[in-house]
Amino acid sequence: MPAKVTDEKCTGCEACIDACPAEAIKMVDGKAVVDAETCVDCGVCVDECPVGAIEME
Repeated sequence: MPAKVTDEKCTGCEACIDACPAEAIKMVDGKAVVDAETCVDCGVCVDECPVGAIEME
């Protein structure tokens, strides 16, 4: 299952974008958004998010 971002927690720091090996995350309106089709379910973004805004579905 792809990663999911909780908008209310996301601060827009872009740490997940830098960490994502599949380049599946982009910023939309200052929040991270995961492209479910591109996400390889590795969980790296979950570990890199400093505010815990990302989790695996």
